[in-house]
Amino acid sequence: MSGHKMLCSGLKLWTSGRSRWMSRLPDGCSLKVCIVGGGPAGFYTAQQLLKARQDVEVDIYERLPVPFGLVRFGVAPDHPEVKNVINTFTQTARQPRCSFYGNVDVGRDLRPDLSRDTAVILGQGNVALDVAREVREMVNLPDTRPEMVGDDFEGVAEALKTLPRPRKRLTELMLKTALEVPGEKEQRRRSEASRVWGFRFFRSPVEILADPEGSRTAGIRLAVNRLEGSGEGARAVLTGEVEDVTCGLVISSIGYKSLPIDPSLPFDFRKAVVPNTVGRVQGAAGLYCSGWLKTGPTGVIATTMNSSFDTARSLVEDVDSGTLDVSAAKPGSQSVGALLETRGVKPVTFSDWEKIDGVEVSRGKAVGKPREKMLTVEEMLQVARS
Repeated sequence: MSGHKMLCSGLKLWTSGRSRWMSRLPDGCSLKVCIVGGGPAGFYTAQQLLKARQDVEVDIYERLPVPFGLVRFGVAPDHPEVKNVINTFTQTARQPRCSFYGNVDVGRDLRPDLSRDTAVILGQGNVALDVAREVREMVNLPDTRPEMVGDDFEGVAEALKTLPRPRKRLTELMLKTALEVPGEKEQRRRSEASRVWGFRFFRSPVEILADPEGSRTAGIRLAVNRLEGSGEGARAVLTGEVEDVTCGLVISSIGYKSLPIDPSLPFDFRKAVVPNTVGRVQGAAGLYCSGWLKTGPTGVIATTMNSSFDTARSLVEDVDSGTLDVSAAKPGSQSVGALLETRGVKPVTFSDWEKIDGVEVSRGKAVGKPREKMLTVEEMLQVARS
């Protein structure tokens, strides 16, 4: 993206001491910032940048036609307290100095410009499963009973006291479900259940098994693992054993692995992160990363925010010290928009997104739900451009 200062999502600006660097730019020259990724990290970035500097213009580019990433796609409808952050993000997007461009795939429609007068923050989104809440609900799910292998929990009770509180509560619940003998009433309920659920630990999926005709799923083959080492340094290693589980449906929800958006970007393929020091990409001055691309898949939205503070502090220090030169005027989204037009890419603006939002809310209201989400990009684009 020639001529455009680019920050990819994940930066959350450290605002203390901001008066020292508000005047770094020449008069009449605005700081143009591009955020790649319209998830929570991207919008928290924009929010803090707009608060911290009155001379900044922020453009958010998102691969999908809709914004908000994990908050939209990875948070269950019964988490309204988390989804309330969308209201804050909406206020940010509606500010005159902020623009949203959906349906733009950086790495395909646009290639990142890594010239050294450009600051780049990479933070593609990832989705995590709310395991604790799901387990609590499944234990009491009508017409079901849990089945777990007691051997999988060998030695777990002794380790409970060292676990952080959220992990401790989840582990205690699974331990109780697996090992404790239920009361008479619960035993009767379980004996009458027609469905069974459970977890299998120390297993790695290695093959989907087909039926004799080869047309349908018949099962899944699991490799059996064992732990080597102790504490945080423990690793799961293969034992050489396998076991087959009969099933008619396999759903993969392993979606935590980050990928590079351009082969020229530094990337650790083994750890699936960008090598960095406090957000500064190693061996690439002026390049920054944040979010799970920086840390790996860990924590919740608040964790991403805190990590973003560290990256932002690094960027602000570099701007303040002159290490990162931001004095040159840039055409910003005008040049990017012209480039997209020549490539036949039609971005979805935030007002276009609000059309999608309105239709989803209206459809949901008709069936007693907060919203009825559109399931295809094609339908989203059709509504956005109507």
